[in-house]
Amino acid sequence: MGAYVAKRLAVTLLVVLVTSMIAFSLVQLAGDPAVALAGERASPEQIEVIRKQYGFDRPFYEQYLHWLGGLLAGDFGHSTYLKEPVGPLLARHLPVTAKLGVFSLIFALGVAIPLGVLAALRPNTLVDRVSLVIAVSGQAMPSFLSALLLMYAFGVVLRWLPISGSDTLVQYILPAVALGYYAAPAIMRLTRSGMLDALQSDHVRTARAYGLPAWRVVVRHALRHALVPVVALAAVQFGYMLGGSVVIESIFSMNGIGNLAWLSIRRYDIAVIQAILVIVAATYAFLTLGADLLNAALDPRMRRQ
Repeated sequence: MGAYVAKRLAVTLLVVLVTSMIAFSLVQLAGDPAVALAGERASPEQIEVIRKQYGFDRPFYEQYLHWLGGLLAGDFGHSTYLKEPVGPLLARHLPVTAKLGVFSLIFALGVAIPLGVLAALRPNTLVDRVSLVIAVSGQAMPSFLSALLLMYAFGVVLRWLPISGSDTLVQYILPAVALGYYAAPAIMRLTRSGMLDALQSDHVRTARAYGLPAWRVVVRHALRHALVPVVALAAVQFGYMLGGSVVIESIFSMNGIGNLAWLSIRRYDIAVIQAILVIVAATYAFLTLGADLLNAALDPRMRRQ
């Protein structure tokens, strides 16, 4: 198990390192940062001053190594638009996005797993067909469209829920449903297929032959094995929710890193954009690592492989 953990951790760190290179390169290649910071009406002399002030005149690899060293030391740079350090700025916005991701994942799992189990227990019935309709509609409908529909129905027409803000838990309901509904179909289909395979396995047939209660056979023997791939998918979906929260946070005016990323792109706030890209990518990579380790603990075959 130790060798497996070390190998997966090394791969994760390599992924984060490569992602940091890509994040730094993309922002730099999008245009001359000095010109963007100085403004369109700036003179060549003013642009040159800004280029030297921020180190844009140095070789590319020196800029990257200096930036990476700052990240490792906890220095995410300085926002050129908001005139404050990026670290405290992200610390104020990250909790909003994290809570939105957690609530969205809870909604997705709470809807997808029961529907997947019911569809597997009653294949080719009305329950199975309803689950299929939910899966197809959820996968086909973009999250921004479901967000607008939820906002109009429950916020404008019925006036049951708030449609903006992130100060109270009630304000997270509509965004979490909109973001989680898009992730639920994939989890539901994987749960259904895993349950169908598990119900036909030898150990489940043996449990039934021993006369165990039906709920115990389903929950303890079938569902436990069916959820092994769902764990990995849930981690991937949670990373998607963190990265895909840009649109949802903008629609619902939530003060998270998704909305901050959108505003920073419009302002060409380089340090903030780079920091958000690296944080989201690192979170995604370590969530995948955690899912792999949990799957290895649940399924010894993965450790042997």
